[in-house]
Amino acid sequence: MSLLAPRSQLLNDLNAEAYRRSVAEGVERVAERLAGTARPFTGVAPDQLAPHITAVDLDRPLYDSAAALDELDALYLRDAVYFHHPRYLAHLNCPVVIPALVGEAVLSAVNSSLDTWDQSAGGTLIERRLIDWTTERIGLGEAADGVFTSGGTQSNLHALLLAREEAKAHPNRLRIFASDVSHFSVRKAAKLLGLGPEAVVAIPCDRDKRLQTVALANELERCAADGLVPMAVVATAGTTDFGSIDPLPEVARLAESYGTWMHVDAAYGCGLLASPTRRSLLDGIEHADSVTVDYHKSFFQPVSSSAVLVKDAATLRHATYHADYLNPRRMADERIPNQVDKSLQTTRRFDALKLWMTLRVMGADGIGRLFDEVCDLTARAWRILACDPRYDVVVEPALSTLVFRYIPDSVTDPARIDRANLYARKALFASGDAVVAGTTVGGRHFLKFTLLNPETTTDDISAVLDLVAGHAEQFLGDRLVHAS
Repeated sequence: MSLLAPRSQLLNDLNAEAYRRSVAEGVERVAERLAGTARPFTGVAPDQLAPHITAVDLDRPLYDSAAALDELDALYLRDAVYFHHPRYLAHLNCPVVIPALVGEAVLSAVNSSLDTWDQSAGGTLIERRLIDWTTERIGLGEAADGVFTSGGTQSNLHALLLAREEAKAHPNRLRIFASDVSHFSVRKAAKLLGLGPEAVVAIPCDRDKRLQTVALANELERCAADGLVPMAVVATAGTTDFGSIDPLPEVARLAESYGTWMHVDAAYGCGLLASPTRRSLLDGIEHADSVTVDYHKSFFQPVSSSAVLVKDAATLRHATYHADYLNPRRMADERIPNQVDKSLQTTRRFDALKLWMTLRVMGADGIGRLFDEVCDLTARAWRILACDPRYDVVVEPALSTLVFRYIPDSVTDPARIDRANLYARKALFASGDAVVAGTTVGGRHFLKFTLLNPETTTDDISAVLDLVAGHAEQFLGDRLVHAS
């Protein structure tokens, strides 16, 4: 096998044809896999796949892109978990739209870095236009601004950093209020920001898994009485487990009355911003001081595509640092648009291009209709579960998540039912026939559907429920045989 000249692999004007050919080969391999995917997963176990990857000698190149793709097919593509399959029902992973993939190909090849104007030019302005478009959809006002991030965890950290700086109090006195089903990144952010473990106050939820505003009011009052400082109230618009949306107008009134920063984690529920029928579910979000949106969830974008938005652009100064080699202070005085002035990141991908291409090809209504379809599907799936005596479903969904539990008539021990549900999930994953998620509610194990694929049908839902029940019954039957 002949050696390749390293320069022949550089993307430049001399190698444009090689680039076109190599990328086309990669796209063809993925297209073949997508077309032939009969199940969301092969069921391969870590100890089956790991030896093949460990055996690859990375110091001995193949010197051929086709050979490398053959190897990749065996090591990755064959056993990948395919989110586009209608029976992938587990996490907040969406099938992606084609215009966004075109954007992904373009941004990866040009490789702009969105930290400074002199590295990105038009990319900077496209990102800024999309930030403006999103803040307009939210209703944050003319002073609003924001920046793209790697995901909801970074967006929440960024927002709470701004809240901490605006609070102007010793970290030991600061408190963050969030529901007891809010995203774990709120607690992680508190730790990263130097706040103690007691800094995050968990507010109980009602039966629909929405933050109880009476309890929030009581905790805010107690905080003030104890001489502590309410740094932020975090409302969730689409909780990870339940898709529940906190009562945003009431939370906004409480936050305003206590002079507290209001952050809305809409990483999941942001798809409602484009919905032709459900936008009212986000009423009250316009009062937020900051908002997290994850386009790579309910806008059907590839990972990563997220943003943090703020009502007052001036608050972004808390993340600003001027480096003489990159973004000296004089550039700000000269009104040169350097996005690094707003971001926690320095080098940063032009992820905004994916959303730009999607909007220019499909329009916001097209995205919104897709999200409406999965919400409509979830409502139908809830009715199926509610009428199925084999299952207990926790709450009626606001978005596209269902949490449920297999409950056999013949078993009354909750611990045995827990084990049956755990086994059913693992056995289903190992079979590759479908993928579902799991969580706990009240200390008991439950299963979870996260429905983000408009191609999924109620027939798929019913079939997966039968598979889950079959695996659970097998587990209980085996245990009964062993016990006897």
